[in-house]
Amino acid sequence: MSALGIPGTTSSGGTGTGPAERSPNVHLPSALKLGVRRARLELLQYFRQRDAVVFTFGYPLIMLLIFGSIFSGNVQGTNIPYVQYFTAGITATGMMSIGFQSVSIAIASDRTDKSIKRLRGLPMPQLSYFLGKLLAALVEGVIQTTLLITCAVIFFHVHLPATAGRWFTLVWVFALGLGTCAGLGVLLGGWVKDGRTANAVTLPPFLVLQFISGVFFPLNQLSPTLRTIGGLFPLKWMCQGLRSVFLSDQALVAEPSHAWQLPQTALILAAWLVGSLLLALRTFRWKEKYER
Repeated sequence: MSALGIPGTTSSGGTGTGPAERSPNVHLPSALKLGVRRARLELLQYFRQRDAVVFTFGYPLIMLLIFGSIFSGNVQGTNIPYVQYFTAGITATGMMSIGFQSVSIAIASDRTDKSIKRLRGLPMPQLSYFLGKLLAALVEGVIQTTLLITCAVIFFHVHLPATAGRWFTLVWVFALGLGTCAGLGVLLGGWVKDGRTANAVTLPPFLVLQFISGVFFPLNQLSPTLRTIGGLFPLKWMCQGLRSVFLSDQALVAEPSHAWQLPQTALILAAWLVGSLLLALRTFRWKEKYER
């Protein structure tokens, strides 16, 4: 497999001399297979960037340690420790960091260093490129979430889900939530023209949404206006879905709706995921108009 994830090609965009290039009847791998190969390459490149790995995996762990050390006591009106509450929110914000922020920056960087332009000359569909980003983000998310939950259990005695149903909820909220964030990362990454400014574009929404989506504080402590704005975006629903996993139903007193709203969570996240990917497929450009 080549450095760009396409069999029979080179990293400079040239082609090999094997039978696949000489035969006009050769069948290329499916978009899914190319996406999986691309994901493998994305992961290899990612784990070679030690500073990015440390920041991505370290950020939620640092937030957990800070908030777990500062805040004590229980959520108002319950006997649920605050650390149990915001473990769910920090898990969700870690997923957003990998899915939204990292993916959008990676795509913008691919555009800056001309990787996308070189990929345009290869027999790889746009969908495979997107799938590579999504699948790589899922793998990174699994590693990060496992580390975070493990640290929460060891250092802050956070209780793991007690039933198979809650574990199942954890799996689908994680997969759908991270996929949604990665889809939005693909969309935004296609719009950002320069990888050097991508972090400045992604950081403000990433930070603001944490404070209006129930990551660190119960939603009933926010004004109705902020709750309404936060409810328009996926992070709020990811947090709420994960709280239904880590908290008992006693915590529903701190939910404005007094319900976990899991069906609404699934529908809203799925709508964001499908919408972002469809829009990305329609608006994504392999090169800018001014490029030759």
